[in-house]
Amino acid sequence: MKVAYFTALRKIELADVAEPMLARRSDVLLQIDRVGICGSDIHYYAEGRIGDQIVEYPATLGHECSGTVLQVGADVTSLQSGDRVAVDPAFPCGKCDQCLAGRLHTCRQLLFMGCPGQAPGAVAERAIVPVACCAKIPPSMSLDEAMLVEPLSIGLHSVRLSQVADGMKIAILGSGPIGLSVLLCAKAAASCKVAMTDLLDERLAVARHCGADATLNARQSDVATAIEQNVPGGLDIVFECSGDPACIEQGQRLLGPGGTLVLVGIQPVSEVAFDPHFMRRYELRFLAVRRQNDCVVPVIRTIAEKRIDPAPLLTHRFPLTRINEAFELVAGYRDGVIKAVLDVSNAE
Repeated sequence: MKVAYFTALRKIELADVAEPMLARRSDVLLQIDRVGICGSDIHYYAEGRIGDQIVEYPATLGHECSGTVLQVGADVTSLQSGDRVAVDPAFPCGKCDQCLAGRLHTCRQLLFMGCPGQAPGAVAERAIVPVACCAKIPPSMSLDEAMLVEPLSIGLHSVRLSQVADGMKIAILGSGPIGLSVLLCAKAAASCKVAMTDLLDERLAVARHCGADATLNARQSDVATAIEQNVPGGLDIVFECSGDPACIEQGQRLLGPGGTLVLVGIQPVSEVAFDPHFMRRYELRFLAVRRQNDCVVPVIRTIAEKRIDPAPLLTHRFPLTRINEAFELVAGYRDGVIKAVLDVSNAE
């Protein structure tokens, strides 16, 4: 079968490898149908690392995926051959203190698909996945939508963690896939006002289509001044989804007393500056989001109930053979790309 590997900076190659075989009774063999290209994949592609997670070549890649069940282990009763699933790419141990406390996403022994030194990446024709990480999707849901469940689950976890409620005034800094996922989940959860920022007008147009009440291009206007004029007294919550260190300081200044800055985007640096006196004076709350926890099934339900329409997020489609072209497009923010998907199997 074909598997994709990072073989150098900005270089991906397809290789033929042996078919994976079920070894554990609780595992599932999947045909991988769709894989989305995530911002973290781009960090590994262009920089070879995220913080202290460093790629050692050759390395498999990818984690946002959906698939079709081909075979199940002897203990699996919840799925059968032919079922279509959304995949949670985080494989917890189920035994450590974090797992027992219900914090599977901070498991001490967590293995994540496509993360250096952890679980094999999803960009492969077939993969072995724990049954606990496979969520069956209804017939009404497409494989594309199932692939988008993973980024949307990060959006839902961010919204839950920050306790978005009716009447809140919110800003989301960055209108990429994660920022738009936060927007969709916030609007589905509460009657709130949301302002979105970005550097690209085409992304702001998608944000408006997805329900943003206001959009601001940070290249063309002073975001802090514009928001202060329209929302005197400051915001309740700011979600930093851009991964730009400058937006952390900006987000802090946008908050009103008692406000919450939620760090969702992946930063390219290991240190950022905070003003502790400003934080203390206004009793600001800072939250860091670690992927998601127990949000995959709720997101599937929300999509199935038509309370979220993720279709605007998916803008480009590539066959597996054009994976390098797909990564270059996403890395360069070209052609209005929001989310590019690799169609691995051509399944419907």
